[in-house]
Amino acid sequence: MEVILLQRIERLGQMGEVVTVKAGYARNYLLPQSKALRATKANLEVFEGKRTQLEAENLENKGEAGQIATKLDGLNVPMIRAAGDSGQLYGSVTARDIAAAITEAGVSVTRQQVVLDRAIKALGLEEIRVQLHPEVSVSVTVNIARSTEEAEQQKKLGRAIGSHDEEEAFAEEEARATAEATAAAEELFENPEDAAAAIDGDSEGESESEGDDSQA
Repeated sequence: MEVILLQRIERLGQMGEVVTVKAGYARNYLLPQSKALRATKANLEVFEGKRTQLEAENLENKGEAGQIATKLDGLNVPMIRAAGDSGQLYGSVTARDIAAAITEAGVSVTRQQVVLDRAIKALGLEEIRVQLHPEVSVSVTVNIARSTEEAEQQKKLGRAIGSHDEEEAFAEEEARATAEATAAAEELFENPEDAAAAIDGDSEGESESEGDDSQA
C-alpha cells in the first residue's frame, strides 16, 4: 500500500514522502495514529494544502521534545526488583515498567516512547532509548537492583554486582572489624605491644575454639 508520511518515520522516510508499506502496517499503525494518509490524488492535494501547517507543528513538537531530552540525558533510573543469587529476576522489566519509573523520577514519558526490543530479565544497568519525537531520542540508564543500596553500588561501579563484589565487601567488613578491635585495645593498653598481644591472643582463642568444635 502507498501512503503519504505526515511525519518522519525511522527507516521509512521523511514528511511528505510517498512510500510503499505492508497493508497491515498501514491499517494497524500508520493510519490510525495519523502518521500517514493513503496516497490518493485527493489526499495528496490535502497534504500539500496543509504542508506549511504540519511543518510548523512538527518544528514546535521537536523543540518541546528537545527540552524533555535535556532533562532525561544522563538520567539513572533505579528499579528495585526481587532476584535470585544468580541475578535473574523473578519476572521481567517491560517498556511499561520503564516508562512508569522514568515518570516517577520526574519526567513524564509513555510506554510507546520507550524503545525496548526484549524484556529485561536480569539485574544490572541497561541503556534504554526513549524516542520523544521522530527526530529526537535520548538514552537513559535503567538501574535494576534488589535494594536502594545495591542500586547505588551498581551506579558507582557502572555494572551489575557479582559474587566478586560480595567477596570484596566481606573482606572490607573484616578489615573494618580488625581496625575497630585495634582501636579498642589501644585505649586499654598504653604499650602498643601489649595491645597487639591482646588482639593476637583473642585471635588464637577463636582458632582453638574452632578446632575444639571440629574435634567434638
